[in-house]
Amino acid sequence: MQAPPLSTFAPSLFADRVVLVTGGGRGIGRGIALAFARLGADVVIASRQTERLESTRAEIEALGRQCLAVPTNIRDVGQVDALIERSLERFGQIDFLINNAGGQFPARPFDISDNGWRSVIDLNLNGTWNVTQRVARHMVARGTGSIVNIVHIYSFERGAPPFIHSGAARAGVVSMTRSLAYYLARKGVTVNALAPGTIATEGVREEEFAHADVPDYERHALRDIPAHRLGDVDEVAAICAFLCSPAARYINGADLIADGAYSLDTWTPMFDPESG
Repeated sequence: MQAPPLSTFAPSLFADRVVLVTGGGRGIGRGIALAFARLGADVVIASRQTERLESTRAEIEALGRQCLAVPTNIRDVGQVDALIERSLERFGQIDFLINNAGGQFPARPFDISDNGWRSVIDLNLNGTWNVTQRVARHMVARGTGSIVNIVHIYSFERGAPPFIHSGAARAGVVSMTRSLAYYLARKGVTVNALAPGTIATEGVREEEFAHADVPDYERHALRDIPAHRLGDVDEVAAICAFLCSPAARYINGADLIADGAYSLDTWTPMFDPESG
C-alpha cells in the first residue's frame, strides 16, 4: 500500500508561514488549504461562496491553525485589494500564493455568448493576474515567496474542445507564469504553473461529466487515463507543498503536469464534433 501523498512532508514544514489560497472553499482549493494547515501554515482562503468558505475555515481551525476567510470576486480589483489588505492586517505577511480560483462551462464554439466568453476569460486570466500582481509586489519587498498557478492540461498543446474559453485563458496564465519568473527570480520569488488532469472533485462531476454527450463519460475517461484512475486532491496539494518548499527553490517558470499520463494517450471527446 502506498503512503498518503502528504506523509512525505514534516508536519512543521510551513510553521510560521502564511498561505493565500483563492478558490479555497471547495474541491482542489479546499484540499490545498487543509494540506498547508496540516503542515503548520496559517491560511487565508478566498472565494465568492461565503458558506463554503466558512465550512473550510472551521476545518482549518479544528487543525489548530489560524484561518481568515474573505469572500472575494477576483475579477473585482477593489475586492482583491481588500483581500490583500485584510490578509496583511491579520498575519503581516503572505509567504505563498496558490491561484486556484477559476471556472468554466462546457460548450460548443457557436454556443458561447460574447458575455460567456468574456466572463470566463476575466475570471481565469484577469482574476489570476489581479491577485498575482498585488501579492508578488509584497513578496518582492520581502525578498521571498512562492506562487503556484493552477491551470489544466488543456492549457498546452492538447487544447480544450469543450472549454475553448477556459483553455485560452489558462494558456495565458501559463505564458504569464513564465514571463513573471524572469522578473521575480532575481527577487527571491518563485512562480510556477501546475496543470492537474482530471481530479476527483464535486466540481469536475458537475462541470464536466454531467454535460458530456458520451454516455457514462466518467468510465470512458478512466479508460483513457493510463493510470486508470482519477487524481486525488491530496496529490495536487502535495505538489503545491513541494513547489513552496525549500526543496523547490531553484524551480522557477516551470509547468508541471500531474495527470496520470492522460495527456500522452488517446482520449474520448466530451462532445461529438459532428453534432454541432
